Order: sequence, then structure tokens, then C-alpha cells
Amino acid sequence: MNDGSSVTNNSATGSTVGIQAETVHNSTVNIVHPDASPLEKFKVGVRFLEDGVPSRARDMISDAIAHGHDNAEVRFHWVLAMLSTRAYHDLSAEELQRLRHACGLIETYAEGEWKDALRVVFELLAMRSTADGETGHVLERLLALSPRQRDAILHHLDLVLSGGLKDSLWAEYRERAEGARFGNDRGQRVWAYFEPDPIGPRALPPRPSTAAAAQAALKVPAGLFVIATAFFCTLALVADPAAAVIELLVALGAGLTAAYSGRRWWYQVYRLKEKKRAPHIPHAGASVSTGDGFTNRVRHSFDYYFSTRVPYGSAPHEWLARTVHIRYSLAAEIALLYRESRISVDRVNWLIRYLAEDARDRHDRGTLFDHRPNHTPAAAALCVVALITLGVTTLTLLGTVASGIGASQMLLALLAVVGAVWSGRAAASSWLESWGEERRLAEETQEYEEQLTARQVAYQKWKSFLEFTRPSELEMETWLTCDKTLFVDEALRHYQLAWRDLVTHTILMTPARPYKRGRVKGGPWRYSRYSFRLFLVTQDGVREISTEFDFTDAKRGNEQRSNYRFDALSSVQVTERTHVGYDLELILTNGPARNIRVKDADTHQLTPDENAHEIAEINLDAAGFVHTFRLLEGIAADGKSWIERNNPNNLPPFRAAD
Repeated sequence: MNDGSSVTNNSATGSTVGIQAETVHNSTVNIVHPDASPLEKFKVGVRFLEDGVPSRARDMISDAIAHGHDNAEVRFHWVLAMLSTRAYHDLSAEELQRLRHACGLIETYAEGEWKDALRVVFELLAMRSTADGETGHVLERLLALSPRQRDAILHHLDLVLSGGLKDSLWAEYRERAEGARFGNDRGQRVWAYFEPDPIGPRALPPRPSTAAAAQAALKVPAGLFVIATAFFCTLALVADPAAAVIELLVALGAGLTAAYSGRRWWYQVYRLKEKKRAPHIPHAGASVSTGDGFTNRVRHSFDYYFSTRVPYGSAPHEWLARTVHIRYSLAAEIALLYRESRISVDRVNWLIRYLAEDARDRHDRGTLFDHRPNHTPAAAALCVVALITLGVTTLTLLGTVASGIGASQMLLALLAVVGAVWSGRAAASSWLESWGEERRLAEETQEYEEQLTARQVAYQKWKSFLEFTRPSELEMETWLTCDKTLFVDEALRHYQLAWRDLVTHTILMTPARPYKRGRVKGGPWRYSRYSFRLFLVTQDGVREISTEFDFTDAKRGNEQRSNYRFDALSSVQVTERTHVGYDLELILTNGPARNIRVKDADTHQLTPDENAHEIAEINLDAAGFVHTFRLLEGIAADGKSWIERNNPNNLPPFRAAD
């Protein structure tokens, strides 16, 4: 259900230029509680390894071993984590000693498939400098392992395996990559990984009622009205009881009718004015968190979704013209509800899309522009007739009073009528406000609850769809591994090289602008567009192939190739800027310096319990930066002598510790 509706504003400054969207998924899969058992830490470590974060996997599995959880399965994954994305020369003396110690523990573990797999791993390490013809028995034992174990070994020991062994397995490995590259409906699901987690539903709460103040103001004029009316009625009854009773009954009926119909008339006029009034938007300087930028992006998003959610038979431009006031009102509401700091419009787009669809559906039902049935003309006419009747009856009552009392009492009667009219008008105004506010509050409360419930349903529907569609870290890493495998295979074919012809190789994966990026909490950034840069090192020099890569459909473009001798690479420099990112600079003796942005800054995207240095290391590790930098730095410093020194055929054999 990807509607392709990215409406993100791409303009930015500094390091964020070209970043279309970024999100951190609040996953708890790889979160380790302080009181976690060694087994739980081991399982989390395995997930880190499968998700392409071997540095965290080493820490987790080593912690589990240190607390007593040690067997062949644990050691197998620990060795893979130690060697993943690392060549033999990347290991420190201490790490080599730990590997030798682990090799010596093999016979202490119980027999089983994991012990067999662990034994094969160490045999492969020992075969690095062995002639290709002597690896047959190890290859047989490797092929005898389960596909899961074999694929894990080939993937994580990529920089350690001998060229001859990889040549024997490459055809099958490539076929597996081709088969899994678009597995699990990749093309229809990758977009969901970069879709931000939707923010929860909100609705405008009812405006506070002023009924209490109106009721307090009602007491004095109501009391005066009762006193003045009672005095006037008394005078009329004294003057002519028979006529006064009839006239007073008519006045009472007219007054009650005017009150009943008048309040309906007044309330409908009042509510129509309220409905037409747009929600208040703070001015540009009132709130830093809202600002013109966020409000404008909200309006842009409403324009987009209203132009794509059009009633049947209407053209987009016609629909936009008819709903301009509705869109403005809704945009003002959303800007007001979600004005807090660091809320991206991408997280609110689900609600904007829902409101656009709701407007279209209400239009189809004929209820979009009519808020409620209009009974105003009938109520107004009845109220006017009742008031005229009341006025005529009052004049008749004055005539009745005048016929039976003296001039001085007539003056009192006139004053009573004036007082009743004045206090009655004031009392009626306060009464209407009090009654209207109570009714408005009840209606707005019901409307608020209905809106919030409907939005909660839409939110849960969208959130559930995202969770169902969004690929797991394992799926994302598997697809990325397949892409790298096929890219390397194409480069080998282009240069007509076999693995035995290579001294070593490395691949650097950096973001290609413009891109979207996403990650799970504690995990590396993954990008919608990558730049793959492959370095193939042979005895004759370095072959470099780079290409830009769309992760959704695996299409590549802007491919470049270059070859240079070892002495052509004069220096390699790394620049770290806290608010920008990491840059790798390659300086060649026969060409301009090349700057490679390895990663953008992510300090502002860290969760409170994440460590900036640790996340940076995870991202550099996932990009292949550590091995690439050491390789290029060694070549720049020592030239071909570094290659000869680190050639697998010249390295000392791997043996278990005594």
C-alpha cells in the first residue's frame, strides 16, 4: 500500500542537504536489560551479527562467555563476530591470541553440528597460506555443513578465506545471492523501512465553557426582572382582574414561545459562526517549534493529498479550489496540535492523508459542507411573531392599568415595564449564553471523542500496516549482502579476475545523495540510495569501481572505474566533524584529491540512552570503513611492500595456543 506520497521538503543547510527523510525505529529486539542472563546476551549478540553489526556482536557474545555461557554454538558465533568485515592483518596481537585460545578449546565441547562448524572455521583460518590444491578436504567438510552455517561462514569470513577456496564456492554463492536478492517481496516493502513511525492521534479539545460566568451574571438581572414583572402584574390585577388574567396568560404564552424558539434561532446562528471560525495559529514569532516552516509543510502536504484523493468525476484543480477553506482550517488545526519541537511533517502525514480521504468520502455522502440541518428561518419567524404578540399584550396591559388607577401609579407601572424590558433583555442574554455554552460544550465533547476515536482507528490501521510491511534488520542486511555479492561478481567478470588473482579487496558503502535513511535503535543507518566503492588489490596495482545504487529496485548508475599503481596513492586522510560527519580523502600523485563522505552526522538523531561514539563506530563498521581505511593507509604509506608483507601466502600460519 505504498502510495509513493513523499512530500518532504528537501531544502536544508549544512550536513543535511540531500537528506530527504530520516527516522529511528524504536525497536526493542536488540535491547539488553541490565539484569539480562548470559543466554539472553548471547541471543542479542547473534542478532547483531546477523543484522550486520559485528562490533556489538563481539561485545555481547564475549560478555556472555565471561559470565559462563560457553559452548560450541557460542564460540562459533564469537569467532564469526571476531572475523566479520576484517582481514587477518586487521586483528591485533591480543585478538589473535584469543582466537588461538578458542581453537584449543574445541575438543572440550560436546560433539554436534556446532562443534563441526567451529572446527571447519579454524581449519579455514589455518588454510589461508595453503596451496589451492590442498584445500579439498576442508572444502568437503564445509559443504557438508548445513546451508545456514555454510552461508554464515562464507559471509563473515569473506576477507579471510583463501582465493582458491572462494573460487570453488563462488558460483554457488552467487546463485544464492541472485535467488535471495528480491526475496520476501523486497520491491514492495523497502519503502516502509524509511517511513517514519507515525505520531499518535490528536484532536482539538473543546473550548472551555463560559457558562459559569454567564450564570453568575444572570442572578441580578433575573431578580430585577421578577420584581418588576410581579409589581406590574399586581397593578394590572388590581385595576381589572378579569381582563388582566386573560392578558397575562397571553403574555405568558408569547414569552415562553419566544424563549423556546428564540434560543434555537440564537444557537444555530452562534454555532454557524463558530464553525466558520478557523483555529488560532500562533504568529511566526510566537513559537519556535511551529514556525512558518512546519506550517507551510503541513499546508503543502494537505495540498498534495487533497490533489490525489479526489471525488469521482472531479478534476484535481477543481477539488482544490472548492476545498481551499477546508484545507486551510485543517492545516491550522494540525499545525496547532503538533507544534512541539522536532516533529517532522512526515510523522503526521498519515493523519493528513486520512483527513483528505475523510473529506472526499463526506463529499460523496453530501455532508462535507453542511454542518447540521438548518431550522433557522422557522425558529426566527416564530420568535418574531411571539415577541410582537408579547409587545402588543404588554401595551394592552398598560391600558388596563391606566383605566383603573391614578396618574401616580401609572408612572410606577411605566417604570416597572421599562425595568422589566431592560432586566429581561440582560437576563435573556446571560441565560442564552449559559444554555448555549453548556450545549456547545456537550456537542464539541461528543465531536472531539468521535474525531479522536476515528483518528485512533486510522492510526492503528496505518501503524499495523507499517509494522507488517516494514522489513526486518535481517532482511535488509540479507538484501544488502546480495547486492554487494553481485556487484563484486560483475567487477570480477569485467576485469576477468578470479579470487586467486587478488591479494585482498574491500568495499566501502556510503550514502548517495539525495537519500532517505533509517535505523533501529542501537543499529546502523540504512539508506535508500548507496554509493558502492570496490577496491580490488592485485600484485599489479589497485582497481577501483564505484557506482550509485537504488536500494529499492537494485538499479545502478553513474558507474566509474579507475586503475592506479601502488605508488600513485600518496596519502589517505580522515576528517571527523561532529555536526557534519566523516570524510575520507584520497590523494593521488597523478590526479586531484577525492573526497568521500563516509557518513553524515547523526548526533541530533540519537535517543537519550544511546552513546554518540558507540553509534558512530557501529555505522563506520557497517560501511566497511575500518578495513578500507587500514588497507588504503597501508598502501599509501608502504606501497607494494605493504602488499607483499600482508599477502596471505607470506603470513605466518594460524595455530592453536599451546
